[in-house]
Amino acid sequence: MLTLFLQFKRLVTICISAPGGRISLLLYGLAIALNLGSVYAAVRLVQWTGEFYSAIEKVNGPEVLHQIGIFALIIAANSARGLSYEYLRKVLEIRWRRALTDHAIALWTRNKAFWHMAADPIDRIDNPDQRIAEDCRLFARGLLVETVDLIGEVVGLFSYLTVLWGLSNFALSLAPIGIDFDIPRYMVWAAFLYVAISSLITHQLGRPLKGVLAEQQHREASFRFSMARWRTAFDEVALSNGEEAEKRQFRQRFDDLAENWRRLIRAELVLGSFTFPFRHSVLRIPLFVALPGYLTGHVAFGGLMQLSMAFSQVVTTLSWFIFSYRDLAELVATASRLDGFLQAAERHGSHKPVIARSLQEHGGCLRQIEVMSSDGRTLLRLPDITLASGDTLLLRGRSGVGKTTLVKTLAGFWPHGSGNLAIPDSEPFFLPQKAYFPLGSLEDAAAYPARIENFDADAVQSALADVGLTHLLGKEQAGSDGDLARLSGGELQRLALARLLLHRPSFAVLDEATSSLDEASETALLQTIRSRLPDTILILIAHRLPQSLHKLKIHDLDLQPTLFSASR
Repeated sequence: MLTLFLQFKRLVTICISAPGGRISLLLYGLAIALNLGSVYAAVRLVQWTGEFYSAIEKVNGPEVLHQIGIFALIIAANSARGLSYEYLRKVLEIRWRRALTDHAIALWTRNKAFWHMAADPIDRIDNPDQRIAEDCRLFARGLLVETVDLIGEVVGLFSYLTVLWGLSNFALSLAPIGIDFDIPRYMVWAAFLYVAISSLITHQLGRPLKGVLAEQQHREASFRFSMARWRTAFDEVALSNGEEAEKRQFRQRFDDLAENWRRLIRAELVLGSFTFPFRHSVLRIPLFVALPGYLTGHVAFGGLMQLSMAFSQVVTTLSWFIFSYRDLAELVATASRLDGFLQAAERHGSHKPVIARSLQEHGGCLRQIEVMSSDGRTLLRLPDITLASGDTLLLRGRSGVGKTTLVKTLAGFWPHGSGNLAIPDSEPFFLPQKAYFPLGSLEDAAAYPARIENFDADAVQSALADVGLTHLLGKEQAGSDGDLARLSGGELQRLALARLLLHRPSFAVLDEATSSLDEASETALLQTIRSRLPDTILILIAHRLPQSLHKLKIHDLDLQPTLFSASR
């Protein structure tokens, strides 16, 4: 219980401490006030019920019509209140969802936490996209609905009890069953006893729901992820004739989903076997409980209906836990998942780079660079290397030697290694073999990770022309899924190199960034890059010697650093 309280405390704090938090609290208070208006409407309806049925009992036509008019006014006012509450609740829901989403994304992206979370075999969080997109929505909505309802029910309970206490001013005699004892105001105590027993039964029957609901969310997300992942590899699957293999995987994940769904519906069936008849009898049981007062002459017919309605309101309010049990179980499961994700993101975002980085006004230096595997084995050691502005460093090694791991180490997020990197700017520029492209146009992809508005339109078109993509200018190659599906592997690498020309960094690392190009294209592009960026320090990491550098001697080692001066 303490763990659950702390989880809710952390999540609620995020909601109310975000920018605009005071306005959100004000809206929350207003939502509570509007919801409490339903209590007044209910109390007024209890009063109206007695007056209406008394008029019917007396066959007083004008009074009946008068009471019908009053009923219409009550319903109209309560409808306006209810619609205002729903509108305000939804406005507040999106504000709290935004606060949770912004916080989750900030933690997930801080210090490459997303990468560390995905790479951790023990503390791995499955489907982080679901945690951010779905769980933030479910928690914001569930928190608002359940807390506002709970406050309304608590306040309403006292109001309804006051009414019931005043109406049930007679005792229930147990003499008919042989017990010489009278229970004063028995309907008040009957309401509490009835709901207490029902709540205990509900909790016992519904206890397994939390775990099954959490597992269902996990399996639903896994099923969606498998199809989303396939969508990014249509060409590869089509060329491999992998449709049957994909269908097998989809079926397996759906079978897993359906298996847990069957557990969920069994658990809900067990719970519903009690809550369903309870829900549909809760408005009739009060009438049966109040009948002794009517049959013994303590209340008239109108009083019977009024007493029945007051008892029903008390029982319904006390039964909030029963009616909301499934929603509460889902809210608790959501809070547990979301808080677990945020805590993991915060832990993984605390990683410190193993490569110390410093600024150097001219040129750059690599000192005592060592790359290790996750189990502590040394993969690579680089000798100390000093680079002048405009130098090109080729680091050549066979496949599997650890070149990409070296790039991750230099970038600062591979956690196993050591060394020092001195560069002219605070951030080096990295181009992997398979670059990432965002949603949007060709120009947006070239500008990434900066905004396209940061660059002059002529500069963007010039960069795309320099890498040989002039024929694509003006065409929207990026579809709604942003995968640039119609571009070949070589064209994608050209687009990534256009990004390098556009950003014009002082220090750049290219990891097999031209591997999909033929030798002639690679030579021409590297020469273009070198001419357009004469002062940029380039580190080329490859398993083969670029043709443009073929006249220089290369030592055939696993990883042989060879420096090419810009003056050559």
